[in-house]
Amino acid sequence: MRQFLTETLDQLTRADGVRGALLVAAEDGLVIAEAAMDGVEAAPVAALAASLAGRLLKVAETAGQAPPALIHLEATEGGLFIAIGESGLLLVAVTTADANAGEVRLALLDGAGRLS
Repeated sequence: MRQFLTETLDQLTRADGVRGALLVAAEDGLVIAEAAMDGVEAAPVAALAASLAGRLLKVAETAGQAPPALIHLEATEGGLFIAIGESGLLLVAVTTADANAGEVRLALLDGAGRLS
């Protein structure tokens, strides 16, 4: 199982502009696995991802909408992508500002699908 998680994260980090990838427990924001997180502290990123995903899931439920499959938070120096898996796991990518968003989205959704 550990090798499968490592392979999933490694594949995500191969997308253009991905600085690092995390597998996070949605319930408590704990880091389960990480890859290539040079210069990025994993724990705060994981906590932010879990909090943001939890809040957006509640908003969607309250509005009677389907839960989001992907969340993209963009900032001036980079971005945060969060794929919400059916298994209670979040697949997270930290990107540079010039990352190929389409490639990152595809890699995230593919990885999240394999985790389900």
